[in-house]
Amino acid sequence: MAKGRDWRKTTMAVAKKAKAAAVAAGRQADKLMTEARKRAESAARRRKMKKALQTTARVLAAAGKAAVVAAATAAAAAAVSEARARRTTKRARRR
Repeated sequence: MAKGRDWRKTTMAVAKKAKAAAVAAGRQADKLMTEARKRAESAARRRKMKKALQTTARVLAAAGKAAVVAAATAAAAAAVSEARARRTTKRARRR
């Protein structure tokens, strides 16, 4: 009978160790999954951020071009206005 008890104790000890190992493996798997999720989320965030920055760059480039065109138009309009003002003062002097 003593041998039977030793066998049961050994079996129980081995089962407890196996359970502890399974729990540890589960924890490790959870940690790995958490890390994988973080990396996937950060990669997705990086893609979204890159897309947003590209869109912003396009908008700013378009705004810059529009500002240059507006400045050129304003300069041309000012030159025309100044030329008209000179013509009218010359006409006024002649009379």
